[in-house]
Amino acid sequence: MSEHVHNRLAVVRAERKVSRQALAEAVGAHYQTIGYIERGQYNPSLDLALRIAAYFRLPVEALFSLEPFRPLTDEVYGTGSSRGGADATAHTGRSTG
Repeated sequence: MSEHVHNRLAVVRAERKVSRQALAEAVGAHYQTIGYIERGQYNPSLDLALRIAAYFRLPVEALFSLEPFRPLTDEVYGTGSSRGGADATAHTGRSTG
């Protein structure tokens, strides 16, 4: 039974400004493989997942998980934070400056 592996690879890659091609060359994979992993169409081997994590100097569980990742806004601001409805009430149409 093959489990779907969730990942944050595209987010981290974009944040670090690393192309698929550059990452693929650094970890010994094909650039299309990186795309397949990012889209959830291919589960990386343990070896490849560890090489990708090492490249970004992150723990492997920061990039890959068997459970879906919580949205980054939940992790940064916390679930049920007071910011949740702020967008709907903060805009008054008045200039602040």
